[in-house]
Amino acid sequence: MAGQSFPFTTSALRSLRLQREWLEWEDRRRAVARRCRSHRDPAEARVQLAKPHRRCRDPAVHSALFAGDLQQVQALFQDEEAANMIVETVSNQLAWSAEQGFWVLTPKTKQTAPLTIVAARGYTDCARHLILQGAELDARVGGQAALHEACAHARPDCVRLLLAFGARANVLSEEGAAPLHLCTTPESLECAKLLLDAGAAVNLAAGDEATPLHVAAARGLEA
Repeated sequence: MAGQSFPFTTSALRSLRLQREWLEWEDRRRAVARRCRSHRDPAEARVQLAKPHRRCRDPAVHSALFAGDLQQVQALFQDEEAANMIVETVSNQLAWSAEQGFWVLTPKTKQTAPLTIVAARGYTDCARHLILQGAELDARVGGQAALHEACAHARPDCVRLLLAFGARANVLSEEGAAPLHLCTTPESLECAKLLLDAGAAVNLAAGDEATPLHVAAARGLEA
């Protein structure tokens, strides 16, 4: 097979070109955003320069985290820098192109943190390892902290672990919601109890001004 090449269709080449251009644009946008933040807050810029977060799109890393492979997680995450890397996934989504007049596959990047991934899936041992390596408990990469995801997916063991290591019970997401707002199913009742025992604010209003009681009542969660 060496030396052989495979022809690509015009649409396939166009999709590859669009994906490459989009990724290049995304990198430029991030660079501009970092420069803007440094002008607004020089002190914050110094902290970021001293302790940058590495970005990772390695499928092996993704597989270890999403599958909860403890041995792989222990091998891949052996220091604070690795534990706080930004995990990026790129998925193609259909979007209407007015210029071309038809739907095209457009790459979309999502960001999250290793601790957030394993907490959402209930991988307590993996979460403990990442925390011991220095993972930031309240980091909101992608909008929500690990405690938000653990509550949203009703993972009480992970909620208990995060709180035991010092995660803030009232940490707010980028949309202004606390973890207690995300206890929206009967299965998440134990998570809510753990948050309340840790000092979660019962009357804290989210970005839409709803308190946890509003959320529970709207969903008929009598308990």
